[in-house]
Amino acid sequence: MLPIALPLAAAIATAALLAWLLREGRALPLDHPNERSLHARPIPRVGGLAIFAVAVPALLLLQWSPLATLLAAALAALSFLDDRSHLPIAVRFGAHAAAAAAFVLIALDGVPLAAVPVLVLAVMWMTNLYNFMDGSDGLAGGMALFGFGTYAVGAWLGGDATLAAACATLAACAAAFLVFNFHPARVFMGDAGSVPYGFLAGAIGLAGWHEGLWPPWFPVLAFSPFVADASVTLARRMLRGEKFWRPHRTHYYQRLVQLGWGHRRTALAEYALMLACGTLALAASRAAPAVQAAVLAAAAALYLALATAVDRAWKAHARTV
Repeated sequence: MLPIALPLAAAIATAALLAWLLREGRALPLDHPNERSLHARPIPRVGGLAIFAVAVPALLLLQWSPLATLLAAALAALSFLDDRSHLPIAVRFGAHAAAAAAFVLIALDGVPLAAVPVLVLAVMWMTNLYNFMDGSDGLAGGMALFGFGTYAVGAWLGGDATLAAACATLAACAAAFLVFNFHPARVFMGDAGSVPYGFLAGAIGLAGWHEGLWPPWFPVLAFSPFVADASVTLARRMLRGEKFWRPHRTHYYQRLVQLGWGHRRTALAEYALMLACGTLALAASRAAPAVQAAVLAAAAALYLALATAVDRAWKAHARTV
């Protein structure tokens, strides 16, 4: 009964905590508009604080990987400090690297030593790309809802009820957050939400693969709306010699908003893509190798077509400005 009831209780608790935090008169850290922003006024960024104040005790109660849960809690706390006072980039990346290394070395026993650096970098990249993609109303919360929802179904199909409940709890907290974050947003997730969500997306993805619940490509496809956008955008900025760590507005989702789609339409389109990718990942995870390869090829072709369409629209837009 507990694993079934816990996600619902976590959603209710997250919504109640957010409502309390947003009461008029409370002093909250604000997200002020900058060169990366798509909003025009300061918005409180305490969504992650509310999410993980609820999710961490819930995950500890479930007893799924206390190590991963405590590492996520530490990242949430450090990131909340960053939301308030902007910590040096070396401190942030150092913490991300330490958390990723601790999880891979301790939780993924038996992994070949040569694979450790690759897996650590994979968790670090997921941690940071989630943060990079948290820039439009409803987007990061939606990815958490659909991505961890996909993980929950995948874990349940694989017979791991505890992991399924943990992932469902993370998805439920995101659903409660979306009530306040869907356009027009009243609150943002902030680094205190996006960083631990990204870390857990990477850590759980590797844990499920390590336990034989899904193939190694499953987490990538489940979170591919974020993985594809952030990875391609970073690669293009590096090839152009730009300072890729600086704030910018060149992600595909940011360009859709600027092209006139707005936050709401962009979020709904991304939700459709997230649902499609999650469904494909689940449908192919236990299929024959040839079917898995075909699904991955189809997903790659879809992303190529979408990226090309947005690039062409952006070039046409640039000529008229």
